[in-house]
Amino acid sequence: MNLYFYKMKNLVFATNNPNKLKEIRNAVSDFKIISLNELNINEDIPETGNTLQENALQKASYIFNKTGENCFADDTGLEIQALNNQPGVYSARYAGENCTPEDNIQKVLSKLNGIKNRNAKFKTVITLILNDKTYFFEGEVKGIILEEKTGDKGFGYDPIFRPNGFDVSFAQMSTQQKNEISHRGLAVKKLVEFLQNKQ
Repeated sequence: MNLYFYKMKNLVFATNNPNKLKEIRNAVSDFKIISLNELNINEDIPETGNTLQENALQKASYIFNKTGENCFADDTGLEIQALNNQPGVYSARYAGENCTPEDNIQKVLSKLNGIKNRNAKFKTVITLILNDKTYFFEGEVKGIILEEKTGDKGFGYDPIFRPNGFDVSFAQMSTQQKNEISHRGLAVKKLVEFLQNKQ
C-alpha cells in the first residue's frame, strides 16, 4: 500500500447525524470514517443550496476548508410524485426549521390523506473532496409512501417508505439490508468503488 492510499483511507464524514454515521460505517469496511464529533466540530454546517448536489458540496467544502482533510458529505431528499416532488431538498426541515422527524412524517401523511398516488423516491448525492479535487456520486430508490408508520428501525422518513419489490418499510429492515438497496447505500457503493480504484 503506497503512502497516497494510506492517507486516503482516512475520510472525514461531514455530518453530525449519528444515524447516518452508523449507516456509512456499516457499509464501508476498507476505510476509517472519522466523525465531526471526533474532530470536535459541533457547529451547524451551512446548508442553503437549492439542490441536493449544492448542499452536499457546500457541506463538504466547509469541512475541507476547516480541516484540510479529505472528506465527503451527503444530502438526501424524499421526492413524492403527488406533491410535485416535495419535500425534496427541504426533506429534513419540511415541517419547519426546528421540526422533528415525527413532525415531517405527520406533515407528509396529512398532505397525502385521501390521495391514491403514493409513488415516491429517495435520492442521495455524495460529494467527495479528495486532494483538492471534487467528485459526485448519486443513488436513488423508488417506492411508495405508506398510509401509516410501520417499523421502528432506521430514521427520518423510513417508517413510511416502502421500496419497490419489498413488502416491508425501510424501518423494518436491518441496517445491512437497507444498505444493500437504499439510496445512500447505492451512492456509498459508488464512492467506495471509486476509492478502491485509486489504489
